[in-house]
Amino acid sequence: MDTTTGQLIGYARVSTDDQDAQLQHAALAEADCARIFTDKASGKNTERPELAAVLDYLRPGDTLCVWKLDRFARSLIDLVTMVDGLAARGIGFKVLTGALASIAPNTPDGRLMLQVVGAMAEFERSLIKDRTRAGLEAAKAQGRTGGRPTVMDADKLAAAKARKAQGESVTAIAKALKVSRATLYRALADVG
Repeated sequence: MDTTTGQLIGYARVSTDDQDAQLQHAALAEADCARIFTDKASGKNTERPELAAVLDYLRPGDTLCVWKLDRFARSLIDLVTMVDGLAARGIGFKVLTGALASIAPNTPDGRLMLQVVGAMAEFERSLIKDRTRAGLEAAKAQGRTGGRPTVMDADKLAAAKARKAQGESVTAIAKALKVSRATLYRALADVG
C-alpha cells in the first residue's frame, strides 16, 4: 500500500517535566508535520496518552514522524511491534535524525536497519543502566548514599517515641520536631 499520500503526523516525547520538546517540535514542524502529539513521560512508562492518541489519529496513507528513534520506542520488541502495526494499517514511519533518517523502514532493507539500530539503542541503554548501578554500588561501598538526607535522626526518633508513649498526638509531635506527619508515621513504623 502506498503510504506517501496522506499527512505527516509528528510525535515528540520528553522524559521529565523539566525537559522541553521545543527542539523536537521545530524539527517536526520543519518536516511539514500537519499535527504534533507530545508526551511528557519516561520511555519506560507504559502510560503515554499522546502516543495512544497519535496511533489512533493516524489513517492509511499517513506517515508517523519522530525526531529520534528513542523518543518513540524504548525496546526493540516495542519498536518492531509498533512499526509492524503501522505498516499493517498502511501507515508509514519516518525518523528525522540518527541512523534511520535515510532509510524507509517499510522495505526489507529498512526493516533490517530498523532492527539493528533498535537493538543497538537497547544495548546502549543496558550499558548505561549497568554503569549507573555499578557507580551507585561503588559509592555505597565507600559509605556514600544517594537520595534525600534523612530528617529523622536518632535523637528525634527517641524524642518522638517518648512523646508518643506519653500519649501526645502524632500531629503535635510532628509539629514540635518540625517534620511532616508522614515522615513521623514512617519513622515510627520502621522501628516497630
